[in-house]
Amino acid sequence: MSTPQHHIHLSESEMPTTWYNVIADLPAPPPPPLHPGTMEPVGPDDLAPLFPMALIEQEVSTQRYIDIPGEVLDVYRLWRPSPLFRATRLEQALGTPARIYYKYEGVSPAGSHKPNTSVPQAYYNHAEGVTRLTTETGAGQWGSALAFATAQYGMECEIWMVAASYRQKPYRRTMMQVWGATVHSSPSNATEYGRALLADHVDHPGSLGIAISEAVAACVADPNARYALGSVLNHVLLHQTIIGEEALLQLAKVGDVPDVIVGCTGGGSNFGGLAFPFLREKLAGKMNPTIRCVEPAACPTLTKGEYRYDFGDTAGMTPLMKMHTLGHDFIPEPIHAGGLRYHGMSPLVSHIYELGLAEAIAIPQRECFAGALTFARTEGIVPAPEPTHAIAATIREALACKETGEEKVILTALCGHGHLDLASYEKYLAGDMVDYDLPDEVIAKAMANVPVIA
Repeated sequence: MSTPQHHIHLSESEMPTTWYNVIADLPAPPPPPLHPGTMEPVGPDDLAPLFPMALIEQEVSTQRYIDIPGEVLDVYRLWRPSPLFRATRLEQALGTPARIYYKYEGVSPAGSHKPNTSVPQAYYNHAEGVTRLTTETGAGQWGSALAFATAQYGMECEIWMVAASYRQKPYRRTMMQVWGATVHSSPSNATEYGRALLADHVDHPGSLGIAISEAVAACVADPNARYALGSVLNHVLLHQTIIGEEALLQLAKVGDVPDVIVGCTGGGSNFGGLAFPFLREKLAGKMNPTIRCVEPAACPTLTKGEYRYDFGDTAGMTPLMKMHTLGHDFIPEPIHAGGLRYHGMSPLVSHIYELGLAEAIAIPQRECFAGALTFARTEGIVPAPEPTHAIAATIREALACKETGEEKVILTALCGHGHLDLASYEKYLAGDMVDYDLPDEVIAKAMANVPVIA
């Protein structure tokens, strides 16, 4: 039984110095990405126009642990180790016997978990002589994280921000510009693909898939540029595992082991970062937590998408990845959790889900914001819209424990604060927020152009 310690602290000297690669311990390897032209597995040369070789090596690595470079650890120390909190006030408000812990990543300079990967990505690119990074961003969390990281290494940063979020979240854009980035509303007039889309639809809401297409097009046109992705890919999830590795050490200090691990899932990096080190322990027989992905009902990739090869972008420029997908043509509703509005799920998270090692649920946004208010009024932190999904699922689990009397240990990742998302809260508090369940016919239409691969 743990003591009701609210803040479980790690010293700087206790911060993990390696990232964990879950592929080393899985019962079957994930299917490889395919070249869109040949339909053969992609090789390092196929990825070289987009990524530095160090990241390509990490993307295909089967090595269990990868050392975190000292220069990256130096930047991490600006905010890491991040705190693990016992949500005692939330527990009391819910009247639950469950013990709820949350790993809080909102303490980073960008206010989210995204710098855990933006810093190493900028570092490895800079080490190989790259001077400019291009990327996309949904809610702006990733864009601001990459702008922060490139500023640490004196690099240029060009960002395509999904138009719906560009309009909803002007201060995210300002934050990126403070760190020196150039920000476009996507679709934009800066690329041929963007101009074509705007010609058909001047107020196009955009999508992450479209923004990826624009960022990739800008990257391949400049030999000094490379592309950086904030979620989905193996090396991105690898960098995020410092979250779970720290959480393991922190829970050990109070003698608790999680029974349920809950993470919001959009592309998969926050969920994988928290869950993968615990999955290692589960596969080794040291613990047996239920591992649960939580996604928006408006973009239910795992719960309603198909597991098949699809493009990561809308224009069909990226390699084909085997993942749960709603179709690369899918244009999501402009719900407030902009970081969860992606048509595909990380191939690694999809693979783990297919292996039966994780489960998934979808929750509508009003329940998520109701949970966020309960959380903010007890724990004090205003969550970003994305982790409100994990909070809502945590509250469901805690209330189920109240019914049964079970003293479960619930662990979740609060992957960012909502200080720049208050317009979403304003809409919820005014009663103007609506729920949106994605109809099957919309999914069928978006899936129509997904390649059929034997």
